[in-house]
Amino acid sequence: MGKKSRWLLVGIFIALLLLACVVASIFFAPTHLPTPIPTPSPTLEAKSWYKVYFTAPGSEPIDKGLEEFIKSATSSIDMAIYQLDLPNIVSALIEAAQRGVRVRVVTDVDILNDEREGASFRELEKRGIPVIGGNTSGIMHNKFVVVDGKAVWTGSWNFTVNDTTRYDNNALLIYSPELARNYSVTFNKMFEEKKFGPSRKPGGTTPRLIINGVPVENYFSPEDEVGEKITEKLKQASSSIYFMAFSFTDDRMGKVLRQKAKAGVLIRGVFETVGSKTKYSEFGTLAKAGIDVRQDGNPYLMHHKVFIIDEKIVITGSFNFSAGADKTNDENVVIIEDPALAKAFMAEFHRVYSAAKGD
Repeated sequence: MGKKSRWLLVGIFIALLLLACVVASIFFAPTHLPTPIPTPSPTLEAKSWYKVYFTAPGSEPIDKGLEEFIKSATSSIDMAIYQLDLPNIVSALIEAAQRGVRVRVVTDVDILNDEREGASFRELEKRGIPVIGGNTSGIMHNKFVVVDGKAVWTGSWNFTVNDTTRYDNNALLIYSPELARNYSVTFNKMFEEKKFGPSRKPGGTTPRLIINGVPVENYFSPEDEVGEKITEKLKQASSSIYFMAFSFTDDRMGKVLRQKAKAGVLIRGVFETVGSKTKYSEFGTLAKAGIDVRQDGNPYLMHHKVFIIDEKIVITGSFNFSAGADKTNDENVVIIEDPALAKAFMAEFHRVYSAAKGD
């Protein structure tokens, strides 16, 4: 046998051996292989338990965020809103009702009865969505939405064209069934029991929560004495207090800011220009004390109601720092101790502050 023939036989033998190994691996392999663990697709809830929105130029559209939130509903939407005229939000509510979601709305009685301001609410009523107007002693000033009892939208932003395109505002979308329950309890007191303003009694909510390891406080006005809660929180400041105030007439809060400034805490704030130089505003008193306060530079409205304490605690919601908000209006506030959230609000503060006018 020649050398070439021998190498040919060796090659055939190796090929047959490899084939036998493949066949053996098929027939004698284990029948139950371990199932690989799938990588979960990222969702907003998985990334973070909240999302923050601003109406600042270049920010993610705040109205689109709410529209998507409404469209995510599968069972229920409860909305308490002072003003509403955004067509996409009205349409999203109607579409939700048409697909079987229970939609309920609470607003201010004077807004509802106003020919122009109440137009969007009457459109909802025509489509079978119940709307309750309330609070004859003050205003139903809330701006919150609860979806499926699992998540809450809240902040300073009314659902209007002006609030979206002209005014400085913020909103928070918070994923927490526990927090959502607080808002649902308060909503039901207004919608089902017709209890608004001073007629509404406290109870049924959990004011102090831990969400994803983060301390959160949640209060409603007037039943929870919100002004006092904010004042006590300001007293805890050790290094800085920044604020943006549409209306700031609460003497208790102003006094704490002056005391903290004397103690060496950095105080810096921006007031909405309209009303800032009246005798009721804290602007003049704080400025006289040498505190760095400015009137805002927005030609329309600076509508925030925000305190940032020690660059780690954010206080926000519908609550203006005034007696009306504290005693007669329907309002809500969240106090969140989260440095990442505070960083986002600090960026908004610096934008508003840099555009503001010194006295």
